[in-house]
Amino acid sequence: MKAKSTGQQRARTIHSCNFRYAGRLSNENARALTALHEKFALNVTNSLEVYLGTAIRLKMLSLEQLTLQAYMGGIAPNTYLLPCALNVMESNFLIEMDIRLIFPIIDLLLGGAGTTASDEPRELTEIDEEIMEIITTLIVKEVDRSWRALNLSLTPGHCLKPAQISQIYPANEKLVLLMFEMTVGATTGSFKIVLPTSFVGFLLRHLKAAQSKKISIRHLHNPSLRERILDCEFNVAVDITQMRVLVKDLIDLKPGMVLKMKAPVKNPGRLTVEGVDIFEALPVRNGTLKAAQLSCRSQEPVATKE
Repeated sequence: MKAKSTGQQRARTIHSCNFRYAGRLSNENARALTALHEKFALNVTNSLEVYLGTAIRLKMLSLEQLTLQAYMGGIAPNTYLLPCALNVMESNFLIEMDIRLIFPIIDLLLGGAGTTASDEPRELTEIDEEIMEIITTLIVKEVDRSWRALNLSLTPGHCLKPAQISQIYPANEKLVLLMFEMTVGATTGSFKIVLPTSFVGFLLRHLKAAQSKKISIRHLHNPSLRERILDCEFNVAVDITQMRVLVKDLIDLKPGMVLKMKAPVKNPGRLTVEGVDIFEALPVRNGTLKAAQLSCRSQEPVATKE
């Protein structure tokens, strides 16, 4: 016998699903990636300014997710594309740089003023690519520095043509584009880091794990200054201070000789810590070890003058 429902059956809520948005970054993850790579932009700016000796500006603009086909369709001809292998998975990330930025950089590396900009961008020669390896190595080091929580080994490859990108990514790959604006002297162009979505998930998991470790460390007992000093080491000595000896007596010294200090035996020495008088002390023996018997504290600890 069925029991009658005492209340009205709860209505189900049904939402339409758009599978194109599957795997999309949440706002929280997007903010974490943005904050991480804003620091990367600042580090690259500082490194390139020091190396090139001119004003460089790299500023993060936005973050975007695209399919591989959509990304390839938006690449301008002659764009500088450098793949870098990720040792944590069989994949690569891309460094994409506006071709208009390349020629001023090469001019600076060759000793010029960095004002050379091609009105009609041409393809880079093998020599151009070899010269640019210096700059891309610096940029990859800063990427590695930003992702240090992953303990990666990043290996730059050789420049690609836009059509060759399909050789390093599967056709169904989804990509995350970190988009920057770079200024070299008077030339401004786009700079991008292109990441496979699978790697972005790996990166975010490790970032969150590293952040949780930092939070747990903050709650550990923080020893006081007094407690920390107890584990420090200092130089301690027991000696007779302010002694004067003739130089000729020192010159004539030989092994086995006795140097007369001209100080009465009854006069105590001093126990000093890092050259500061602390106690009067007499030399004594404690079993087979040398020791010092402390008598009274010095009135005013005074650092020994050199």
